[in-house]
Amino acid sequence: MNIKKQNILKNICYTELVYERINKKLNIKFSKKQIQEYIFKILKDTDITSFTKIGKNFYVMSTKNNIRITINSNTFRIITVDKIERK
Repeated sequence: MNIKKQNILKNICYTELVYERINKKLNIKFSKKQIQEYIFKILKDTDITSFTKIGKNFYVMSTKNNIRITINSNTFRIITVDKIERK
């Protein structure tokens, strides 16, 4: 699967509910703009080898930030962001 990172960066979008979900899951209190900047920077800085497509979603693993971003591959909508537990 050939994932085009530039296409994801150009088209990412959010729903109203996902902002709350991201703040809750990451235990932060960012504004919508701060969340957008934070997610964009992580996507931009994460190597393409950490991007995978499974089914209808892209998964981006950022070990530097200890998070996994789930993105719908059709709409480029951010679905959720989960913390990665380090062992």
